[in-house]
Amino acid sequence: MEKRAKSNQAKNKNGGLKAKAQKIKAGLLKSYYGNPMKDMKLVAITGTTGKVTVAHYIYEILKKTGEQVAVLASDQPFKIGVLHKFLSDAWKAGANYVVVTVPAEGLRDNVFYGLPVEVAAMTNFVTSSLKDMTAEEYLDNEKTLFDMNPNIVVMNSDDANYDTFEEFKGKVKTVNYGQTGSGVKILSSKLYPKGTEATLSVKSEVINVATFVPGETAVSYMAAAAAIACAMGIDTEKIIDGLAEYNPE
Repeated sequence: MEKRAKSNQAKNKNGGLKAKAQKIKAGLLKSYYGNPMKDMKLVAITGTTGKVTVAHYIYEILKKTGEQVAVLASDQPFKIGVLHKFLSDAWKAGANYVVVTVPAEGLRDNVFYGLPVEVAAMTNFVTSSLKDMTAEEYLDNEKTLFDMNPNIVVMNSDDANYDTFEEFKGKVKTVNYGQTGSGVKILSSKLYPKGTEATLSVKSEVINVATFVPGETAVSYMAAAAAIACAMGIDTEKIIDGLAEYNPE
């Protein structure tokens, strides 16, 4: 028992030192690249599954509005240097929006430390998708993103852990989505071998959306993207066009 306690203490100490080092590195990289986020807005997509798909949906929707946008989307965590280099390259290319997937591992390792967040959105929390952390650790890490004072928070009201995250609010706006959603509600869906259709209620408007992404989960991902875009003030025509534009093949 004593050896285990000492081992845990050493692990916590090493973790604390790593976290501190990452925060220092984040500050150095921000300074080195000239703080590109001062001129851009960050849309952060987190969750155990669907991050990449939702990120690409938002990328396409923003392009339809005429915005200059860049996307960094991966199911795997990326290093802090990769993120800051991406932000710098996006800024040099004239982007005013960046859409980034946010793995729990990146939050744990302070990869996103100090970045201003315009939108923080969560797709879902599927415990079977966890690999190197417990459910409790995952939830603690995810809370880090919503503690970064995003202007807009978007949540999946159908998720089994919705009650855990319901407490988090955006500084400007909080929206949810799903079959039980009040922001964007899924009314119906139809599945095809190579795509998906859905009918959504967005505010007081009913819209039909379609995607080249197949499967029932695509319905939730389209609703997530619609909720994010709606919260950002994007009209439904651009949402419909953007969702239809993304083809993962």
